[in-house]
Amino acid sequence: MPAAHDSAFDLPRVVIQRISPELDGGRHPVKRVVGREVAVGVDILKDGHDVVAARLCHRVKGERKWATTPLEFVFDDERWMGRFTPERVGRHQFRVEAWPDPFATWCGELKKRIDAGQDVKSELLEGAAIVRARLAHAAGASTVRLADAHRTLAHDEESLEARIEVALSPQLLELMAGPWDETTVTRSELREIVVDPELAEFSTWYELFPRSQTDDPARHGTFADVEARLPQLAALGFDVLYLPPIHPIGQSKRKGRNNSPSCEPGDVGSPWAIGSAEGGHDAVHPQLGSLADFEKLVRSARALGIEVALDFALQCSPDHPWVKRHPEWFFVRPDGTLRYAENPPKKYEDIYPLNFWCTDRAGLWTACRDLLLFWIARGVTIFRVDNPHTKPFAFWEWCIAEVKARHPEVILLAEAFTRPKRMQALAKLGFTQSYTYFTWKNTSEELRAYVSELAHGEMAEYYRPNFFANTPDILHEYLQRGGPAAFRVRLVLAATLSPTYGIYSGYEQCENVPLREGSEEYLHSEKYEIKPRLREPAGVLEPEIARLNRIRREHPALQRLDNVTFLYTEYPGILAYLKRAQQGDLIVTVNTDPHSAHDTLVDVPLELLGIGETEPFAVRDLLTGERYVWQGRHAYVRLDPRERVAHVLRVERA
Repeated sequence: MPAAHDSAFDLPRVVIQRISPELDGGRHPVKRVVGREVAVGVDILKDGHDVVAARLCHRVKGERKWATTPLEFVFDDERWMGRFTPERVGRHQFRVEAWPDPFATWCGELKKRIDAGQDVKSELLEGAAIVRARLAHAAGASTVRLADAHRTLAHDEESLEARIEVALSPQLLELMAGPWDETTVTRSELREIVVDPELAEFSTWYELFPRSQTDDPARHGTFADVEARLPQLAALGFDVLYLPPIHPIGQSKRKGRNNSPSCEPGDVGSPWAIGSAEGGHDAVHPQLGSLADFEKLVRSARALGIEVALDFALQCSPDHPWVKRHPEWFFVRPDGTLRYAENPPKKYEDIYPLNFWCTDRAGLWTACRDLLLFWIARGVTIFRVDNPHTKPFAFWEWCIAEVKARHPEVILLAEAFTRPKRMQALAKLGFTQSYTYFTWKNTSEELRAYVSELAHGEMAEYYRPNFFANTPDILHEYLQRGGPAAFRVRLVLAATLSPTYGIYSGYEQCENVPLREGSEEYLHSEKYEIKPRLREPAGVLEPEIARLNRIRREHPALQRLDNVTFLYTEYPGILAYLKRAQQGDLIVTVNTDPHSAHDTLVDVPLELLGIGETEPFAVRDLLTGERYVWQGRHAYVRLDPRERVAHVLRVERA
């Protein structure tokens, strides 16, 4: 036979295709959290009528031993399903194995012949031959049991009934399970899953500027001042405290108040202009305290159930130590000067961008990676990464893989407000969480479409949204014009739609004054000046924030995104959605109009709730404690922003 045909004899006997979960054909791993079950689906096909057996193999990446679980044939279109639950943080691998099962095939045919009243003596001898083949690969106690079964099947003097009983016994079926000839096994390619800590999927963020934790604009806040606020933040239910850059701030070209290109004496500058004579990214601003003070803050926060997240902004002020030590790491102009950051007509002369494709990119990339490792060694495991879309994707994929190989528990939030595919690419290549367009989705129609894409499309496999209701850079017109009701609406939406959300300091005070008409910048932005937060009275929204965060902790339905189902409402401005969980279902209704009262009928999905058409049932508002009795498919809801903007209703069955 021609040699060109030789490879055909090595082709797999079984076809394995359409594995899920899968991302880009296995190019990128999907994401899960520890303890969350992974459902694996696969199409398995074979010619003819032979029975096929299959199993799911999984392991922590790097381990030699595979754990296995049987795959079950569940659909008529050749679909098989299996499940496993990763119990450790890190990278996991799985694959599918399938093989023709001659014994199961023989058993099926034997039963048919017996039911038809046919003579099966010859078939029993065929079964004995199959058992003998399996016996050649057996070991341990199973050898004796298989040998006994073989003798019974092959022995003509045994009664026919006894031989048939052994042939079809569950004990023999168990002994014959699994492949015994490796040449018959078809294996899929490996697929990987990144398994993160639970905080990667369910967390509540609060952002503050440490220098503003003061009661006097002339006194710079410190790490100790932040530490003193920790009990209050814990009582409000926050478990992540995010700090903008805490490093020394450059003097050259320092920005003034309200983003002025020139500063006045006493102006503190932008924390994102990193680096001065006091140090760079591995130093802390001396007015905040020492590195030891920061480490103490991290320990105190963790003792209260709060993780400190740091800003990771890879850019430098003209005074950063790297500028003198490694000018080749920057963009050098023909006249020998370094290029500052700009987005014409805007100029950011207080910042130099890094040239990640410079001649010494290996040195630069390694130095950036080592900065993350430096702060991880000081107790930080969460980083909000500033503008990652302006750095090479190749750098992030390498850097994140390097860091996660050492510290798989690390969480990285991508602060990228850019084109959708760029944001998605960053999530695929390793970022744990991502900023979103939530801030700009303010109508019911926009929210339905956007959240459905996040929760039920391919993005659900890898894109974990963090719904920040505001940021130091974004004060949306909705908040500027909607008054306190608008802040309440966006708070409820963020807290109940996404398992991870955040607010920036001042939200609880309903701060809504822009720099100018049409701007999303705050007037007197903390990015450029100290705003004495400790001088402010208690925020008007603090009781509601604490209540919502408590509800989130107590109700698993609010701790994941993929369980949301949007409900039809006659008035489209009231958004209604069901969030399901075994521990209890919730129905949320929100009036997205912060100015006017509206009422509507909400379509109740009785079949999903397991409630009959005429069966009365109760719903309890977790925000107020009020209880309502509903019956049928339509429920009346009225929401007046002067009194309440939303219901968070727990379904209580009889």
